[in-house]
Parts: sequence; C-alpha cells; structure tokens
Amino acid sequence: MSVKPRRATALLRAGRPHRGWVNTPVTRASTFIYDNVEHWRDVRARREQEQLVSYGARGTDTTHALQDALVELEGGHRACLFPTGQAAIAVMLLAYLKAGDHVLITDAVYEPVRRFCAEHLTRLGVTFTYYRADGSDLAQKLLPQTRMIYAECPGSLTYDMMDLPAVAELAHAHDCLLAVDNTWGSGVLYRPLELGADVSVIASTKYLGGHADVVMGAVVTHERAWPAMQRAAIDFGQTVGADDAFLVLRGMRSLPLRLAQHERHALQVAQWLQGRPEVAKVFCPALPGDDNHALWQRDCHGANGLLTIEFAPGIAAARVEAAVDAMQLFGLGASWGGFESLVIPADLTRARSLGDWTGRGQMLRLHIGLEDPLDLIEDLEQAFAQLIRAGTSD
Repeated sequence: MSVKPRRATALLRAGRPHRGWVNTPVTRASTFIYDNVEHWRDVRARREQEQLVSYGARGTDTTHALQDALVELEGGHRACLFPTGQAAIAVMLLAYLKAGDHVLITDAVYEPVRRFCAEHLTRLGVTFTYYRADGSDLAQKLLPQTRMIYAECPGSLTYDMMDLPAVAELAHAHDCLLAVDNTWGSGVLYRPLELGADVSVIASTKYLGGHADVVMGAVVTHERAWPAMQRAAIDFGQTVGADDAFLVLRGMRSLPLRLAQHERHALQVAQWLQGRPEVAKVFCPALPGDDNHALWQRDCHGANGLLTIEFAPGIAAARVEAAVDAMQLFGLGASWGGFESLVIPADLTRARSLGDWTGRGQMLRLHIGLEDPLDLIEDLEQAFAQLIRAGTSD
C-alpha cells in the first residue's frame, strides 16, 4: 500500500534530488556544456515545456528544486523565481496585461504596488481601478476590457478576507484571470489556487525564508496561466542565485512548525492587547470578534504572527512614537515573517484609496516572532507605560 503524505510530510520531501542528498546542495553555475550539437538542439527545443538545465539564468539544480517545492506547497503547475516580491508582482502584471487592458486592484494591496500601477501600468496604457478589500463592489467595477482581478487575501495591514471562490467564479465568467498575493498564507495557511485563483504570488522573503536573511519572490500558476508567465520571466531576465534559493528551500522545511508557533504567540499577545484601555481595536482574522473571522475559519488553515492595533482616537502620534521608541524586544523595521518580532507605524490614510480612514486612532503593525510571548507582553506593557507618561507630560 502506498502512503499519501500529508502536507507537512510532503513539504519535507519536496524539491529533493534523487541522488541521495537529504537537502539540495548549492549549484552555482552560469554555463552548461552540451555533449554535442544534437544534445544542444534537443534541450533548446524542450526547455520551454520541461524543467531542464540549459543555462544559469534559466535555473540550476538548486533553483529547480525550490520551484518544485513551491509547486508542492501551492498546489500549482509550475513556478518561477524573482529577486524580490515586488519584482514577482511587477513581472506578473506585465505578463498578462497589455495596452488597452484594465485590471481591478484590491484596496488592501501591498503599498509599493500602488506606485507601480500609477507610474508604470498607466505609462504602458493599462488602466486600473481599486475595489473594496472585501470584494463587495467587484461586480460593479468590471469593465469589458478587464483582464485581471488582483487580490491580496488576507489584505495588508487590516487582514481583510474576501470570498475567493466567488471572486474566481466572477473572474472566469468574465474571461479574466484571478491573481492573488499569498504572502500572508504562504501556501500553508491559505491556498488560493485550490480556491479558484489562476496565479499565486509570494514574497519568499517573509515566512518561506523565515530567518530575515534572504530576499526573494515567487509566482506559482495553474497550467493555463503558465506559458505567459514563463515567457515574461525569461524575457525580463528574472532569476535568483543558487545560494538564496538554498536558504529559502531550507527555510521551507520548518515552515509549518514556525507558522504554528507564530500563531500561538500572536493570539496570546492579541488577547492581552484586547484588554488594554489604550487599544481601540486589534486587527487579526483569527480572533472570534474580527469582521473577517467567518471567512478565515472557512478558507484558512491557521494564522501567522501579524497583528495591527488601533489606539484610542485621543492618543496623539507623538505618544505612540514614544512607545515604539521604548520597545526593547520589537525591532523597528520593515518586512516580517522572520523569527524576530517587529513593529512599524501604519498609516491607512496613505495606504488606502477607498473608505474614510481620517479620524481613526493611530495604528501600529506588529509581527509577533518566536520569542516567549510573556516577554513580548512585558515589553509592550512597559512601552505603553511610556505612552501614558508622554501623555502626562503633554
């Protein structure tokens, strides 16, 4: 009887070569030498359809192994790698959109994508429209020339959920693609391709790498969406080094364990935050009172370390910044998904185009790492004391 491995088991074996090595070694290479002209012609004829070693920019054993692991993780057909998550998103958009096309972009999109759309898609003759983070106004905003719906689920900063299977049905009825930024879920917590999406984009910098020491992006697609994605990645010269691919692949082996620990720690901190008088709201779809909790329960397989907190409206920005400066275990820095806890101010008036975010309380995005959650709570408690002292001095 053959054993069908469960997800965590399959991930430990994904992308492993059949040469005896437990983990794929680093293959640094640019040039591949062919046996003869017939071999050269044969590989060049087949490399568009098959994963073959032919030239360093098209992949080595190490990058191919990571691509295979990503396909296993996301449940897709093929994958390609990019030097950053932003590069993955940008090339993905350019792979499928041309002058005259229209794309619908979630209002909860990763903020640098907003500038890419405004400065580059517009310059190339592609128009775009933002839709509500929950997708409730999508049907009204579809145009005859809409060729893609771009989603981020859960969305940046406020972790909004949308009914992705319903959005996929709408997109395909309109003959357009559904692409999803899946960095939050990273294939373990959320599987957009299984929910009907055509393309999944992940910033591998985050939870896949998991150790704050590598920058990378990835795109995984279904079979029908693959040819255009592959051509764009090749034509834009997108590739990654073998050393970086090795780091991400190694990080993926512990991905389910790390995510489970991040979730446990984040929920403990979130519940403590909910009891604080300074905090008006904690954004986290795994919390029972969150607006997105029902869809999170239906479509997700757990949560991660991300939380956003909104302070009471009367607390000034200077007091919140004093609290951030007082934090000892939370580093003030961009990104997330590593083992460390991080904090950064969040400005929804700048990061959103729809809805009125004025008059709301100051916000901080927290990434809860693998430190002892009681230590993190103590750090937050002393930082909030600084916030209170700053208010008294005011």
